[in-house]
Amino acid sequence: MTATPAISLARVSRHFGATRAMDEVDLEIAEGEFFAMLGPSGSGKTTCLRVIAGFERPNAGKVMIFGEDATNVPPYRRAVNTVFQDYALFPHMSVGENVAYSMMLKKVAKAERRKRAEEALALMRLPNFFDRKPAELSGGQRQRVALARAIVNRPKALLLDEPLGALDLKLRENMQEELKTLQRSLGLTFVFVTHDQSEALSMADRVAVFNDGKVVQVGPPQEIYRRPVNAFVADFVGSSNVLPPSFVQATAGEARWASLRPEQIRLSAPTGANGALVGKVTAESYLGATTRYAVTLPDVSLHAIMPAGAFATPSDGRVAVAFDKSALHFIEGPAG
Repeated sequence: MTATPAISLARVSRHFGATRAMDEVDLEIAEGEFFAMLGPSGSGKTTCLRVIAGFERPNAGKVMIFGEDATNVPPYRRAVNTVFQDYALFPHMSVGENVAYSMMLKKVAKAERRKRAEEALALMRLPNFFDRKPAELSGGQRQRVALARAIVNRPKALLLDEPLGALDLKLRENMQEELKTLQRSLGLTFVFVTHDQSEALSMADRVAVFNDGKVVQVGPPQEIYRRPVNAFVADFVGSSNVLPPSFVQATAGEARWASLRPEQIRLSAPTGANGALVGKVTAESYLGATTRYAVTLPDVSLHAIMPAGAFATPSDGRVAVAFDKSALHFIEGPAG
């Protein structure tokens, strides 16, 4: 990155006893970027967000926020605000009081507090909710109130810790679109923690994949999906088929580990032609627009995804398996 990053971490570590929640993490997040931190539970992504926010102090390394060393700066003095998964709204306060609370602590005049809180609520499409209580709101509305409270102080960056995790699927999808639209309209830097691969791929400009306290790959969603660097990323992001060197050598002539996306596999009725890969369908899952198949071959098990109705599994389950060799992407093999 040529311009000064909005947020940068240099060899940042955070340990809890013998647990290395973050282990020498390096990251650069550009100003105005929608940046996702993706990984399974315990991978270090939430600890990383808390270090950026100032709620955790690193054991080693440096945290820079908009060109200033923030490593030892308390949370309230950082140019960031955080939105938590549980929203953390005060139940005894009205919606407007929740949104205006931080301004009250800063001794902002009451009229100005109300004006800015109403503007923030209007931006969240809650223009007439100032006097309601959080208990009167739906999950999606509470999420918008939490966002209004986070942006009312006009931070330079917004940190979001799995903010959609408590929502049902349909509302979650709607909020994904709203968050991306909000980020673009405000021009803020968004740092978004999630364990949901589809969420990260659909929303982010770039994704950092975490595993065991380390960042294992950073890049645009298309690159993370199409060109995973190792077996963990291939399997975690989109559940790719991770193929051993023996299988890859037999099918593509190179004894290397490779990933193969399920949608790049074609199934058909076996014809008996010599050299064809023949396996057996052991499970079949209808997913609406597509159908997912589990296929066992002599040396490997695969998952294939095909358009629904494009293929009917023979009664004996035997299928021919085909894919283009160019669809194989060589990767680092599994650890150990």
